[in-house]
Amino acid sequence: MSNVAGKAYAMNVVTPSRPAVTWINRLLFMAARGLPSNLMGLLGLSLIHFARWVIVKRDQWPDLGQGKESLDNDYMLFCSNFNGTWDQYIDAFSDGIPNGLNLFWYSASKYPLSIPITPFKDYITYNQIGTDYYYNATPGSAQRDIKSALKVYDQVLGLAEAHGKDTPEAFAKAFNAAYLEIQNDLGDPGFGPVASLDTERADVNRLAYVEAAQACFTAKRGA
Repeated sequence: MSNVAGKAYAMNVVTPSRPAVTWINRLLFMAARGLPSNLMGLLGLSLIHFARWVIVKRDQWPDLGQGKESLDNDYMLFCSNFNGTWDQYIDAFSDGIPNGLNLFWYSASKYPLSIPITPFKDYITYNQIGTDYYYNATPGSAQRDIKSALKVYDQVLGLAEAHGKDTPEAFAKAFNAAYLEIQNDLGDPGFGPVASLDTERADVNRLAYVEAAQACFTAKRGA
């Protein structure tokens, strides 16, 4: 399973934790929520859409028909969506909040620390589970593309209002000011270069759907 949808990647990691110290992780999570400034290295990474850590106790493990589980460990579920490749994300995480990662995975069994990076990547690889279903409403647009589009949209609405009431000279001045304001937000969304074989396979699998959607759109415009 590629875990890829357009420019975004979905990651799910389940790590065993020592029950005797799981409560410490709960306190650390509470402190992180209360003092978000400690996570500025993470909050400043615009490639991240979403990231969450959840502790699943031994007696909270879901029963999906397999019967009651008898487990020795609690587990930590880490879910995240981000732009770019798996390697880029892990590198940015390790570089941005290495101490924060070590605290969040404090109770995890055999956790190697976030630095050096190679053992940390191995640990994530061995504990990552595939994403069976991953829906991305804007596969050709990353988080930055969407933010840029919203800025352009707001400026267009303002220009539309100015066009109905301003003189040509005043509107030209407003147009130039708006253009200068959003000139760095006028990029072209679309799929980036192939970052891995998984991404390439996902694009190939998606091709038939994209072509069908384009044909439908063309037909509607011609009707």
